[in-house]
Amino acid sequence: MTSTSSAGHPLKIVVVGDGTVGKTCLLIAYTSDSFPVEYVPTVFDNFAGTLMCDGLKVNMTLWDTAGQEDYERLRPLSYPHTDVFLLCFSVDNHNSYDNILSKWCPEVRHHCPKAPIVLVATKIDLRQEDQVNKITTSDGKRLRAKIKAEKYVECSAKTRDGLQEVRNSKQITIFPQKPDYRTPNPDIRCIPSIELVTFQRATVQRATVQRATVQRVHLTG
Repeated sequence: MTSTSSAGHPLKIVVVGDGTVGKTCLLIAYTSDSFPVEYVPTVFDNFAGTLMCDGLKVNMTLWDTAGQEDYERLRPLSYPHTDVFLLCFSVDNHNSYDNILSKWCPEVRHHCPKAPIVLVATKIDLRQEDQVNKITTSDGKRLRAKIKAEKYVECSAKTRDGLQEVRNSKQITIFPQKPDYRTPNPDIRCIPSIELVTFQRATVQRATVQRATVQRVHLTG
């Protein structure tokens, strides 16, 4: 199979965490080299890109989710067939840090018990403004050990610190090196050695309010 070959199904990566921790800003900065100045609560946003896997070109989708309580019943609709979760907390928000262990990890483990987790600390630029009461790198590493995440990453969407490391295949391996792990996507055979090597500028497909309303009706009906 040549490097121009493509897998039949896209890999699915879902970003989860408390509201306002910077999940949407992270994905926008990561995929389009821009930083949004206004906060808009997310329902569902999808970002599309590609990666290389042992010479195989693999399509990838990034799913942004809403952390607010209003979307508690709607959010799990994005979980089925997830290949990896990015669990995010903000270094200036201790509740978001605590909720990784008490809420987000149990939630994603319940829906996708075999999907690997990458723990992501956001807004690390705020440590430069005030070191007091900020969550440290050591705190993040301890949390990673507690939830048994595959990787721990720190970044800032505003200053772009850490974003290159997320893209660097030599430093960030998205999937665990486990020969017994299998993706829900049967066409992708090289998951044990998959690495995130590139992300093309994405086409953002914003979910509409109407779609979210229809989904909510189906859930409550």
